[in-house]
Amino acid sequence: MSFKTMARKRVPFVADEVKDDGTFSGYASIFGNVDLGRDIVLPGAFTKSLARLKASGDPLPLLWQHDETQPIGGYDELEEDERGLRVKGFLLKDDIPLAAQAHSLMKRRIVKGLSIGYYVLDDSWNEKDRTRSLKELDLLEVSAVTFPMNTEALIDSVKSRLHGGKLPSLPEFEGILREAGFSKSQATIVASRGLKTLLDRSESGGTDGGILASLQAFNINP
Repeated sequence: MSFKTMARKRVPFVADEVKDDGTFSGYASIFGNVDLGRDIVLPGAFTKSLARLKASGDPLPLLWQHDETQPIGGYDELEEDERGLRVKGFLLKDDIPLAAQAHSLMKRRIVKGLSIGYYVLDDSWNEKDRTRSLKELDLLEVSAVTFPMNTEALIDSVKSRLHGGKLPSLPEFEGILREAGFSKSQATIVASRGLKTLLDRSESGGTDGGILASLQAFNINP
């Protein structure tokens, strides 16, 4: 079981799925692909969460940029298919000014992503591939978002690794360094010359407990 912390993932949608009346459809999550955080959402990950949501009779909140103080609509249809989590939502564009703005931005492909907010309830870590399989997720909301990947999702992924005594992947560590203020070239150098050696040592059976203390210096304490 992973450290229970709010995480986020984003997938793109196409503009012709956004209708004039404010309704739209698309995939909020795709199964089987490895994302930038080295996570893989497995088929069935949302089954129990969707059942709980259906039993409640309430729509799933549609938030603006994951801001819980800015709901702009909801989702009244959610289902898993062979590709992923397909959703049909609505923007309350006639009642909420921000929803009208979001509708215009989505139609014009300026805002072109959906991103899920969730808790990880069950997962597993593949040491060989350095990927995490997400088996069960508690879906909290789906947001309309501008950018491909929220840095908090990457940080949460690394926190989960540290909590389990595992090392993050090189892309994850580079992302944390960039968030801490390093340039792209600096982050690449630090990660490749430092973490890569520790990863190689770990694969060969060596250990180095100092890596956890080093990573915790970047404010990602488990």
